[in-house]
Amino acid sequence: MDIRPSPRTFPAEMTVAGEIKYKIGNEKLVKVTEKAGTKLTSLLTRQGRPQGALRVAVIGGGCSGLQYKMDLVDGPANRDIMVESSGVRVVVDPKSALFVSGSLLDFSEDLQKGGFKVTNPNAVAHCSCGESFSA
Repeated sequence: MDIRPSPRTFPAEMTVAGEIKYKIGNEKLVKVTEKAGTKLTSLLTRQGRPQGALRVAVIGGGCSGLQYKMDLVDGPANRDIMVESSGVRVVVDPKSALFVSGSLLDFSEDLQKGGFKVTNPNAVAHCSCGESFSA
């Protein structure tokens, strides 16, 4: 895979094989804890995509109006922002980036409330089930 700076833009914008344009972000957008990074690396490897990424999106729905959607993907799509944190790549679309900025992604193996959890400083309200938020 050929990754190089796009000649017409500032260095933070990248072009992959001349087709996909995405931006490089940093942990100010989203930070992954060591536990979450280890779990994501394991899941990506098990799926046969060790160079893949976690896509984090914010979609309408849930009790409070917004909810997170997470998927394992091969890499960034056009206009995505890619962040590398704790050894894994996280991709976020520009619209979702407005809602997740400053978030921390953690993983817990707790029996009842285990899984990936997002701590989002932009969330002003959460529903009682913990699955949705409003900003």
